[in-house]
Amino acid sequence: MEVEVWDTYVKRENGKIMNFDILVPTGVNDEQTIFDFGNDYLKTKPFKTKPIASKECRICHIENATDEMIASITKKGYHILELKNCN
Repeated sequence: MEVEVWDTYVKRENGKIMNFDILVPTGVNDEQTIFDFGNDYLKTKPFKTKPIASKECRICHIENATDEMIASITKKGYHILELKNCN
């Protein structure tokens, strides 16, 4: 399965910048849907953040999904790859 990788940056309440990727199946390219996925993920965090906006979330590239990514996408419609300041 190929996935689109949306590189996302969000400011935390403590001033740190979170960086994570939102991975969705190719063809899912409605920005609001992608932002909704990212905001759902942010709701799982114990700290507050700014909402996701188009200038902080952009399609970066397409790659082949791993089994873990496919399982997450099958369950939720998306997969999050945490990169920096996500915990």
